[in-house]
Parts: sequence; C-alpha cells; structure tokens
Amino acid sequence: MVGPLSPTTWGRWVLDKDTCLVVLERITTLCPAPFGFYSVQPLEYLAVLSVSRHPKPKFSSTMTVGPSASPKGVFANGPQRRSWWKEASVYQIYPASFCDANGDGFGDIPGVVSKLDYLKALGVDVVWLCPVYESPQVDMGYDISDYRSIHGPYGSMDDVETLIDGLHQRGMKLIMDLVVNHTSDQHEWFQESKSSKDNPKREWYVWKRPRIDDQGNRHPPNNWASIFGGSAWSYDEHTGEYYLRLFAREQPDLNWENPAVVRKVHDVMDFWLSKGVDGFRMDVINLISKTPGFPDAPITIPHDEFQPAHIHYAYGPRLHEFLRGLRRILDKYDAFSVGEMPWVDDERDVIRAVAADRMELNMIFQMDIVSIDYGPEGKFSPKPWTLPSLKAIVEKWQTYMYNNNGWNALFLENHDQSRSVSRFTPHRPTSRKYAATMLATFIGLQAGTLFIYQGQELGMANLPESWPTEEYKDVETQTLYQLTLDKLAGDDVAMNQLLGEIRLKARDHSRSPVQWDSTKNGGFTAGVPWMRVNDDYSGCNAEQQASDQTSVLSYWRQVLKIRKLYLDIAVYGSFDMVDREHHAVICYRRTGETGRATVVANFTDHEQSWVPPQDIVSCLKDGIPLLANYDRPAQLSGDTLLLRPFEAFVSLETETMARPELLQEHKVGLLPQVVAIDAHSL
Repeated sequence: MVGPLSPTTWGRWVLDKDTCLVVLERITTLCPAPFGFYSVQPLEYLAVLSVSRHPKPKFSSTMTVGPSASPKGVFANGPQRRSWWKEASVYQIYPASFCDANGDGFGDIPGVVSKLDYLKALGVDVVWLCPVYESPQVDMGYDISDYRSIHGPYGSMDDVETLIDGLHQRGMKLIMDLVVNHTSDQHEWFQESKSSKDNPKREWYVWKRPRIDDQGNRHPPNNWASIFGGSAWSYDEHTGEYYLRLFAREQPDLNWENPAVVRKVHDVMDFWLSKGVDGFRMDVINLISKTPGFPDAPITIPHDEFQPAHIHYAYGPRLHEFLRGLRRILDKYDAFSVGEMPWVDDERDVIRAVAADRMELNMIFQMDIVSIDYGPEGKFSPKPWTLPSLKAIVEKWQTYMYNNNGWNALFLENHDQSRSVSRFTPHRPTSRKYAATMLATFIGLQAGTLFIYQGQELGMANLPESWPTEEYKDVETQTLYQLTLDKLAGDDVAMNQLLGEIRLKARDHSRSPVQWDSTKNGGFTAGVPWMRVNDDYSGCNAEQQASDQTSVLSYWRQVLKIRKLYLDIAVYGSFDMVDREHHAVICYRRTGETGRATVVANFTDHEQSWVPPQDIVSCLKDGIPLLANYDRPAQLSGDTLLLRPFEAFVSLETETMARPELLQEHKVGLLPQVVAIDAHSL
C-alpha cells in the first residue's frame, strides 16, 4: 500500500510495475498515523512501498517531490505556475463566534491565538480573519468605522501582532478582510461627507438628488433594491440628498470614481501588509464600479417597488482598472488576494479577473454552488436542485479555470452561508458523520485553493428548527423578516415558506459559536454568549472529535494531508467529470503526471447501485483505496458498485519502477494498510 510522502521531504520516485522505492535526500521513515497515512520522522533507512499493478503505463515514469519539483497541470495556454497560495488550505475565522478568552461572551483575538495549535494540527496553512476593525457592528464588523484600529471587544493592535507572529512561527499565514465597497456611517469620512454639500469629502460617497413625482412626493434617485431589502438609497434630511448603500443604511458605498478614495484604500492595504499580513479576502469587490448615471434596473419582480440591480453594479466598466491597482500593492509584498464576486457567473467575466496574465485577483469566490437553491425572488425563495445541476457547475468551473490559466476558490461554507451538511444533504443526526465526510471528500479533492469555515471540520449543523426567530441575530435575517411580516400579513402559507427558507439558508446558522467541548456553552465562553450555542454541542465538539480517529475532524485532517502529499494530482491535476446525469452519485477524476485519483460520492441517505464506465471499474479493481468514510471501500458486484448512504472514497492509480541496486544499501520498512472510518461507530 502506498504511504504518501510528506511535502517536507524530497527525493525521487523510481518506478516499476510492481514496486516503488523512495530514495530520499533527507533520510527519513514514514510512521503510521490515523486512516493509514504516514508522518515523516528522521531515521537512518529508506522505505519500500508496495503498490497495485497497473495493466498499462499511463503516467510519466518519474516524479520529483518537494522544492525541486514542478508538477505541471498542462493548461491550454501553457504550463501551470506553482504558487504557495494554490497549494494552501485556508481556515476562515468569524471572530465573534470562534473563542472567547476573556469571558465577555464575544470571541476575540486572544481566543484565536489560543487555538493556533489546533489549527496547525488540522493541517491548514492560512487563517482568514473576518473583520476585527473598529466598527459599530451593525453588520458584524463589515461596517468599518476605522480601518487602522481594532474593535475593543476583539482586542488590541498588540493582539493582532501576536497573532501574526504566532502564525508565522508555525509556518502559517494570515489574510484579513478588506471591506472597501462601503464603510460604516460612523466612519469619519462619512461624517465629514454628510456634514455639507461643500465638504471636501462629499464626493467620497455617492450622493444624488431625490426624484420628485407629479404630486410632489420625494422618491429615491432610482429603483435599485438594497441587498438587505427595501431601497438601496437612504435620505439625509440635513443635506436633502440620498446616499447609496447597497447593504444596510449604516453602510454607505464609497465612490471609487474619486481618485482620493482609491489612494486611501491603497494606503490601508500598505498599512496592514507592512505589519506582516499575507493578503486579503476582498469583500464584494466586484461592486466597487457602478454603471455611470445610475439608471433604473429592469423590472424582474413586477409586484416590488425596488428591483435587483446587479446588472448595474456587479461588474461595472472600471472594475478591472481598479483591481489592477489593488494588485500592484499586493505584488510589492508577494501577497495573496481572493475576491468575493457575487452575481458574476459568466466564466468569461470571471477569467478576466483571475487569469494569471491579467494581474488582477488570484482567485474569486464563485457563487454558483451556494446559490443553486435560490428561487426566482432571491435567496429566501425556494428552488429545488438536482445532483446533475451541481455536477454541471463543478465541471464548468473546474475545466474552464484549468484550460484558461485561472484558479478556483473551493468552498461550501462561509459566514454568509448556512451549514453545508444541513443545506446540501438530507441527513439525520445519526448519519451526520457520513454526510459531513462525504462533503469533505467531494469538495476537498477538487482543483483550487480549499477554504474551510470554522466548525465545518466538526460537521456543525444548522440551528434547531424549534428555535424562534428571536434567536436569529443577523441584520439580513431580521430586516427581511420585519419587511415580510407586513408584506405577507395574513398569508400563513407564504410566511411558513419564508420561515422554512430562513431555517435552511440564513447566515445565522454559520455564526453560532464554535463548539469546543461539552461544558457549558460548548466551551466557547465562560460568560453569557452573544449568540446562543447550538443545542447539540455535547455530542458535536472539537475535544470529543480530536481523540476520535473516526470523527469528522480526523477525516478532514486526512483530506488536507492528501492535498499536500499528492500536489501533482490533488492540486495541479486535470479534472474529468464521470456520468454527468446520475441522480445520486458524483464521480470525478483528477490526473497528474504521476498518477490519477478517482473520487466517488453518494449524495443520498439511501443505498445506491451504480454502473460506472469500464475504465472506472478497472480503477476500482486495481487502484489503491486512498481515503474512505466507511470501514472498507465500496464493493463491486460484477460491474456494479454498491454504495452505502453518503458513502465516499478516493481510489489512486500510479505507476512504479524499481531500482533493486539500492535495496542492498539501506534497511527496508514496509507500510501497513489503509484504515478508514468504522461504519459501526457512527
């Protein structure tokens, strides 16, 4: 059985049909670890690794591992460029809900510092810290009142510097949120801007005169709807004009047409990058350029006064110019960027922002998967989805990025999404481990930089359906609910449908505190938590899972390890979707110069019989079971694969060639079999 090499070792694989000898420049041995993977420890011998025979050579005959290696996913327009951020796995922290160190009920930066060893053991390389800047917290920190100060309940600038140092000492990096489409209305820039029409900062924001109808009534300048509901404009009585705010009224949009605003944003980036921050996640960065003149949006929801206006602000005419300006700042520090770009789903528009030769963003969060269940009236209207539609989304972005020298950001959860195990699987509590590990396999072996949201590695679920709406704290949820109470008064069917969508998709689900142990409040705080901890914390928590080799946490550790140990395949390999139309089973293949991995996942809570294509059958018969979420991989009955509920596994094919003359010079160690999750323990 092949034992994956550590990325910290390097040498040369010498290949034969029957055995693989690893010749290490640093003499090491591979020591057993959970799930049949191996850690590397110094020792004075080499190891012989047995592998399955492959009937016909399909891959290159040699492979170099480590710093001297250059895995090449061959793109349509040239070899792929290796970068640290492509090979990294990123862990997102929503600080208010991560860990409270001082007992005031809110998570804080010292709480993050206290969990750095946990994150290192998980196997992530980068921490993305959601906003910790000074803020009134109307939108949980995405309304910033001072970009160079830290919000008091989160800690101090010294705490941030301690966090940066702690991560760097562990070989990890920090990226922070850059929220520059809008500020807080409490920011000094906006306070000056609204003070008078003649203030020098008046044009730092978007101000427009009202429209007056034939009866003399005042109306907003256009019919744009706010993303949080109602009009996208708020009226200022003092100056008699409206200001644009695509989100909450307390989040006025900056005017990027003003060069002074652009320069100030660049200064903010320089400030944080010079402190050692390694890059930024750029919040709704595609919204910074709007259509000149601010024309009305087309009528797409006839019964609503205000209309979705994505067509006028989601991909404005100067977007690429602004992104290139941001990139010039980042490149001074070899820093990383990932952009959030909602409502941009045309692959040609995306590639213009992320193609390597464009020098704009490194990657974006593409929203097709997490909007797959959005109905005709938006996020909180229902829409059934099918597995073939999910496959089509995955194949579209995996192949398009690969063929056009772009790069994907892989995610199923973040602070704006509900919990994936509740949203994308029809699981029962007793099968949550299966469902969560299946999703980890599905997303974790795709091509791109992998993003994991806090608690996802534990299989944390949505809030209980029994909780009343008063337990939901998010401004989006509460604004929508209050608007809808009036709009749907007396329509119990429509109101219940809305509540069902809130219980499925609300942002609150991902914002409940992380469940660290089975003590009061899940170990999140010694005080009163700002948001109620999910009731299931005694049976789903990090302490319990850390020592359980069959847990969701242990499984995620192995997924991340595979990505590191098989860079050529899992990170840089090509992508092929198999059986696009099957309603329950997803299968894809990743191929590199040194081998190929086949990923199979049953997305249902029922047993499935699937007849794979013949080349997949051959792989399953001859390949190596690299990862599985049952105690043994699925079994073939003839040419039919029998899959248990939420079953997922990865099968590896690789070529080998021996150099027997080296066997006489070194001691030999053999590696044990793969160990996977014991189904009976779930």
